[in-house]
Amino acid sequence: MTDEQKKIIKQLRLQGLGYKAIANRLDLTRDVVRYYCKHHGLGGDACTVRLNFNQKLTQNIICPCCHKPIRQKGRGRVRRFCSDVCRRKWWKEHQEACKKRETAIYNFNCVHCGRTFKVYGNKNRKYCSHDCYIKHRFWRDEADGI
Repeated sequence: MTDEQKKIIKQLRLQGLGYKAIANRLDLTRDVVRYYCKHHGLGGDACTVRLNFNQKLTQNIICPCCHKPIRQKGRGRVRRFCSDVCRRKWWKEHQEACKKRETAIYNFNCVHCGRTFKVYGNKNRKYCSHDCYIKHRFWRDEADGI
C-alpha cells in the first residue's frame, strides 16, 4: 500500500465510507483496508468514526471541573473529565445539567416535622432530612414526654 493510498483511505473513512466502498475505489481488498483502519484508530462504524473525529477537533480537551488538560486514550470515547473525582464533583455541583424525568419526582410530607419536600427517584422516603429521621426515630420518647 502506498502513502497516497493511506491518505485517501483516511480521507474517505472520515467522510463516512465503509471498508468495502474504500476497497472498491482503490482496487484493494476489504481486509487490507479494514486492517489499516483498525491499526490507525479508524475502526468501527463509519458514521461513528466521522462523528468522533469531528468531536475531537471541535471539543476543548480541558476538564470542566479542574481546568487541567485531559490526556485522551488512543481508542474509545473522548474523555470529558480528567478523573472520576472531577466527574463526580462536577455532576454534584451541576445537577441542573442532568436530564431528569418528570415521572420520577415525588412529593411527600415529612413524618417528623410535616414539611412538604420533593425527591427524585425514591418513592419510599418518609423524612425530609437525616436530622428529622434521627429525631423521630430515637428522640421521640423525650419529645412526647414518655
